[in-house]
Amino acid sequence: MCLTHESAIRVAVVGVGSFGRNHARVYHELSQHGAELVAVVDSNLSTAEAVASRFSCKAFGTVEELFGRVDAVSVAVPTVHHLQTAAALMAAGIDVLIEKPVASSLEEADELAALAKAHNRIVQVGHLERFNPAVRATLPLLTRPMFFECHRLSVFTPRSLDVDVVLDLMIHDLDIILSFAKSPLREIRAVGLPVLSGKVDIANVRLEFESGCVANLTASRVSTERVRKLRFFQPREYVSLDYGRQDVLQFRIAQEEKYSLDQLLGMVGTPSDSPIPGVSIHKPPVHTEEPLRAELKSFLEAVRSRSTAVVPLEDGRRALKAALEILQAIHEHAERAGLLPVG
Repeated sequence: MCLTHESAIRVAVVGVGSFGRNHARVYHELSQHGAELVAVVDSNLSTAEAVASRFSCKAFGTVEELFGRVDAVSVAVPTVHHLQTAAALMAAGIDVLIEKPVASSLEEADELAALAKAHNRIVQVGHLERFNPAVRATLPLLTRPMFFECHRLSVFTPRSLDVDVVLDLMIHDLDIILSFAKSPLREIRAVGLPVLSGKVDIANVRLEFESGCVANLTASRVSTERVRKLRFFQPREYVSLDYGRQDVLQFRIAQEEKYSLDQLLGMVGTPSDSPIPGVSIHKPPVHTEEPLRAELKSFLEAVRSRSTAVVPLEDGRRALKAALEILQAIHEHAERAGLLPVG
């Protein structure tokens, strides 16, 4: 493949369920940004045809029908099919964006990495929150985060019940915290329970890093409300991030002032123009953009320039490793607590 700066990147989506359909929509909208949506693929051909009709492209039932027709593909099939699908595409000279989690196991993630190297392919992992405008606005604020608190709560839906809530929802926050903390994990403590499905539906996790940083995460898909918030503390600063509202607040504490943790947490609801003695409240500018649009634009740029993706395979593997270790810790806790079924 040899793309000029002016030539359109021919793209497709494999797997057009609820999320893959959004990939197709955004690629279609990016026609003015160098993308040409050529086709969608789904094992259910009628589903593919319905999406193709909506976005004026071709519908196929197999990946092989894309060979020679496209330059880059979003892989949005169930996780168990990521390796097989991406391997076939990369062998055919096609760059891939693979939805999270990147694979079902670390062995599969390593095989994907080996294939990407062998075929000289660009691979991006679909950790969407990296492209949340609030996350992007937070990056310049990072100094030395030492304590994270994260809540990701969703109402129950029958979507993604083939995986635990850790791989379904918490992995978003794992990726963000790992990228912010920039330190190896040292210890994991976790508890989780199935509530409405046969998998873990709610989980609470405590991570400790080699740097001494600590992170507490809660993820639930059986909540009565939708919450997606992250807050962290670093020397003389407290930063509060709301993924859903796409906004950030930064509290800077003067050198001579001291506040308890409860006092700092109480500042979250304080308007940014309200004076607090010794504390300056800053609301960084956030450049609003649909995260998926920003993600796909980033992928297309990596494909065109042959540069490393913003979220490369090694980052996807890192988040997957943490998630699998958390699930193992949950299993061990359930075993100690006598929560596992007998027989």
